[in-house]
Amino acid sequence: MTEQPNWHKSTYSGTNDNCVEVADSLPGVVLIRDTKDHAQGRLTASPEAWAAFVSGVRG
Repeated sequence: MTEQPNWHKSTYSGTNDNCVEVADSLPGVVLIRDTKDHAQGRLTASPEAWAAFVSGVRG
């Protein structure tokens, strides 16, 4: 059985659908997708790259 991603968005988004969702529950990969348009596909990043991105945005 293939593990399914557990998607979530920032609590800062509230009910706004103009954001991205992240799935960081799979081993070795972080998935990123558009909240409104899942058909557009998704991006993949390593956990290290995602952590660096988040750190840069917060900083």
